[in-house]
Amino acid sequence: MEWFYMFAMAVVSIFFMGVRIVRPTVRGLVERLGKYDRFAEPGFNWIIPGIENMYLVNITEQLVEAQSQEIITNDNLNASVDAQIYFKVKPDAESVRNCIYKVQNYQYQIVNLARTTLRNIIGTMTLKIANSERGKINAELQSILKRETAEWGLEIVRAELKEIDPPKDVQETMNKVVKAENEKIAAVDFATACETTADGTKRAEIKKAEGIRQARILAAQGEAEAIQLVNEAAEKYFVGNAQLLRRLEAAEKSLMNNAKVVIPAGTELVNVIGELAGVVPMKVNNKEFF
Repeated sequence: MEWFYMFAMAVVSIFFMGVRIVRPTVRGLVERLGKYDRFAEPGFNWIIPGIENMYLVNITEQLVEAQSQEIITNDNLNASVDAQIYFKVKPDAESVRNCIYKVQNYQYQIVNLARTTLRNIIGTMTLKIANSERGKINAELQSILKRETAEWGLEIVRAELKEIDPPKDVQETMNKVVKAENEKIAAVDFATACETTADGTKRAEIKKAEGIRQARILAAQGEAEAIQLVNEAAEKYFVGNAQLLRRLEAAEKSLMNNAKVVIPAGTELVNVIGELAGVVPMKVNNKEFF
């Protein structure tokens, strides 16, 4: 009985010694006597203690730094360049096996591959182009890393340049150039704004003058039309009568002061004045007098 109890305890101990719990963020490879045996999924797994071993592989996204290095650009300037590489191991069994059995240390390998690739890419560019085309460099670096690590079971998520620093004296010169360019752009913008303001003022003055001119034309046209209406009314209602009335007013004023008035014979006022005064005109030397 004691023997059975000891055997049971040994079995339970061996069982618990072989228990392996795999988390969702990792995958496991089980080797038996140094040879790959099976793939361990997340959850409960059991291995034979002393005979089997489990190696866990992280499948979450990871970051490695391609440390700063000096790269000679196409215009013979030493630029200090570093980058960051984001990658992860694919979660399928084949990819996990490849990252362990086909490359000795995939993190170390990615860093060195990224550094070499950056030297090849930036070495063909001038410093100015390299600084202005970071997106293109990132895309090319990611593409090359993805192609070169295709058999390692890795996924290159993205590659990003952190810095492209030129020598200090070159940096100072570039800063002066940038400052001069900014001042030039500001001056051009200011001149354009002034020109736009002047053009707006000019247009406003032209519009104002056009308005005054149009108002004067309309006023003159109104006055002309009013005069025309008055003339038309006078022609229609007062031709002859107005002239006769004016002559009668002149004769009346003259008679009121007992003045003698010489009126040419044959005029329309002769009969009118005669009728008013009760006299008949007389002819003297072919002239008529009252």
